[in-house]
Amino acid sequence: MMRFSTLIKHPADWMTGVNADNRVVLTSRIRLARNLRGEAFPGWATREQRAAALAVMRPAVEELAPMKDGFSQELGDLNSVQKQVLVERHLISREHAARGDGSAAVIERRQMFSLMLNEEDHLRMQAIRPGLELRSAFEALSSLDDELAKTLPFAFDPKLGYLTTCPTNLGTGLRASAMLHLPGVVLSDQIGQVLQAVNKIGLAVRGLYGEGTESLGNLYQISNQSTLGESEDTIIRRLERVISQVAQHERNAREKLLEDDPDMVADKIGRAYGVLRHAYIIDSKEALNHVSLLRLGSDLGFFPDEIMRLCDVLLMDIQPAHLQLHSGRKLSPEERDAIRAEIIRSRLHSLNPPDIRPTTRTGESDNTPQLPSGDA
Repeated sequence: MMRFSTLIKHPADWMTGVNADNRVVLTSRIRLARNLRGEAFPGWATREQRAAALAVMRPAVEELAPMKDGFSQELGDLNSVQKQVLVERHLISREHAARGDGSAAVIERRQMFSLMLNEEDHLRMQAIRPGLELRSAFEALSSLDDELAKTLPFAFDPKLGYLTTCPTNLGTGLRASAMLHLPGVVLSDQIGQVLQAVNKIGLAVRGLYGEGTESLGNLYQISNQSTLGESEDTIIRRLERVISQVAQHERNAREKLLEDDPDMVADKIGRAYGVLRHAYIIDSKEALNHVSLLRLGSDLGFFPDEIMRLCDVLLMDIQPAHLQLHSGRKLSPEERDAIRAEIIRSRLHSLNPPDIRPTTRTGESDNTPQLPSGDA
């Protein structure tokens, strides 16, 4: 099995948008919740019961073909910074990181698959892909689920479907989500309207790290809320349709901003460039918001295309735990802000000022798109 340092050494394939259009939809994620039949669920289990369940699940998970050369570790054997790095990479949840004895993470070497053992449920498995690829992520994870079902007895009820700790996961146990970069609708003050429309049709909108977290860097996570009484295909189809609508709304908002108020757009992007290139102290929130604008500038043609990929890696590398891992020690908030600025300056040192011209890009559409609707 691979070491933690090897796992984290390279950015995941989905982080850099390899072979995918991730200008608006950064990533697609599918998560399945499963529990073992006849075993106490993790939240109610004794330490011994959790250890026994882990002893059954972990070998089965490690035997899966994609996991053969992957990373497998009990969370009790990881320090707090290592656990937080996995949270920042969306490979484990904040709740899982808070657990110790009897919990483990098994992660595929390219970080496309990640399985949490003894989180809220016995098994939380996820697949992440770059761009809008919910269906391919589901198909890949479904294959893993089928393989595991051959050796692990899952708790399943003919009427209720898969049994889970939280009633909202009952049924398919499926949570599908996508991470979207929405600076256009934020800058044009349409974000409230878009989020309201999405909420109205029963989808959840969350921040960068899911439930209870704020949006940073104009990044929003949209996911299904209910898993009972609908097929996986229905859930994914609805989500794909809504995310496509929101993404089109964002693309049109970017073009309209460039057409109606090019000076404001140029000013925002120019200021972000100036701060990131020359700041010596910068906190997480400010850095993420400026990197978001640099990313927007790349899409609008103000910077070369490869700057978007650089921004995607930066979004991860300037997170607090990543900074501490990079430094090899625990850092105070002030030290983090200084090292974050230093990393950003070094990565952007050869980036020329934005190429600000009114004709940088031609508009794709003058029409204001429809907001998400609940039509099937």
